[in-house]
Amino acid sequence: MTALTRRDMLRAGFTTAVVVGTSAAVAPIVLAEPAGASAEPQAPAVPAAPAAPGSFDEVYRGRRIQGGPSQAVGYAAARSAAAPAAGPGVEITVDGRPLHVMRRADGTYLSLVNHYESFRTPLEVARAAVDQIGTAQLAPASFHHH
Repeated sequence: MTALTRRDMLRAGFTTAVVVGTSAAVAPIVLAEPAGASAEPQAPAVPAAPAAPGSFDEVYRGRRIQGGPSQAVGYAAARSAAAPAAGPGVEITVDGRPLHVMRRADGTYLSLVNHYESFRTPLEVARAAVDQIGTAQLAPASFHHH
């Protein structure tokens, strides 16, 4: 029988430490529920009764998206009464955080999350943003002008 050397003891100790450390780091990932899964069943994405025409309030893929016509006045219109009306804006929030949405000249919408893709309605752009951001959160509102 061969004698156990100091090198063999250190190798076994380091191997054990790596295995224990790796399993401790991976355990929360393996034991976590998949995105969108929960112990209690969620209601399907059924929109609530809209408060105003064009408004929506629904849960889509576990995220609450709300939107509707904007009550804010555009920066140019606020500075000058002679400024032409740019048409109604739209405000959209995902879990209470604002999703910045712009209306294109052809009447479609785009967001800062999907700025290379256009959508026919604000609801479509909100759902596409939720698909794109996954489990991440939108940044908090920033109040600055360009």
